[in-house]
Amino acid sequence: MLIAQTYKRAGDWQGEALSVTLDYEGRFLRRKKLTTDQGEAFVLDLEQTTSLDHGDAVELADGRLVEIKAAPEAVLIVTGENLARIGWHIGNRHTPCQIEADRLLIQDDPVIAHMLSHVGATCEKATLPFTPEGGAYGHGRTHSHEHGNSAHDHSHHHQDHGHDHAH
Repeated sequence: MLIAQTYKRAGDWQGEALSVTLDYEGRFLRRKKLTTDQGEAFVLDLEQTTSLDHGDAVELADGRLVEIKAAPEAVLIVTGENLARIGWHIGNRHTPCQIEADRLLIQDDPVIAHMLSHVGATCEKATLPFTPEGGAYGHGRTHSHEHGNSAHDHSHHHQDHGHDHAH
């Protein structure tokens, strides 16, 4: 079985490629057996856990590339009169967010949707590819409750949502 141990960011590669379609959580990985959309199995074996984004590619041992594609998944389309304020509330909860000119996309979460309704947002359920922003420290995931990865280690207190945690 072929192994892929390197990746290239979107824009750093070109040409024809196989593809693999993964949801947001599925694009955060280090070592995993995957199957391309064309039916070819391979093992991804990266040096460290990595957030692969739509348009990135992994390189197979034989030199072929496999493009990463974002799978459609359950999201909320968030709109409202003050998107900057709404976006602040989403970010303050460390919720991954895809930012567009006239709307925000987040993973479908009824608790966050309820909170957002109290700050003037409208949330509409949809099934779309989800490609959130990478975070303030460069490419990759923001520091989150689930994964705890960040460009640095720090601790801070969240007085607004009732708990403390270390990153």
